Amino acid sequence: MGGLPGPVHPTVGTVETDEECDLDYVIGEGIHMDVNYALTNSLGFGGHNACLLVKKYNE
Repeated sequence: MGGLPGPVHPTVGTVETDEECDLDYVIGEGIHMDVNYALTNSLGFGGHNACLLVKKYNE
């Protein structure tokens, strides 16, 4: 996969992390890194839920 790394925005509202929760947080300002997958969840009232998983195109 080529190209420039994409921007990753900070995790909103996160000031400190829990040592027991092993996640890759971005605190403060954003960073640039290769992003191969992106996942978004939309949860609504009455059970209207949707998830979207997007993968970077690879020849």
